[in-house]
Amino acid sequence: MPMRRRGSMVFTVMAALTQMELEIKRERVNDSNTKPRDADMDLGGRRPISAESQIANARRLIEQGQPASHVARNLVMSRATLYRRIANLDAKQWITAHPGSIPN
Repeated sequence: MPMRRRGSMVFTVMAALTQMELEIKRERVNDSNTKPRDADMDLGGRRPISAESQIANARRLIEQGQPASHVARNLVMSRATLYRRIANLDAKQWITAHPGSIPN
């Protein structure tokens, strides 16, 4: 067998082993993420900077006429984040008030 064929065969075997190792790592990562998610455990990640009470207060300020950008700046977040947090808070409150129903 010429050297080129042996070299390409070794390369093919090494590539197959590398691919197998990559698939094993993917399975481990997926398993480590799936188990806590299925058990409703905390997955980590960045914690919210402000509490729900601060978001509710910010919503009141916006309803009273304060610019959303100023309110968001005081909470050290973007205006888009503030709107998203208000929407999430509204959804939570709606679900709590109407158990078993689906919000529109």
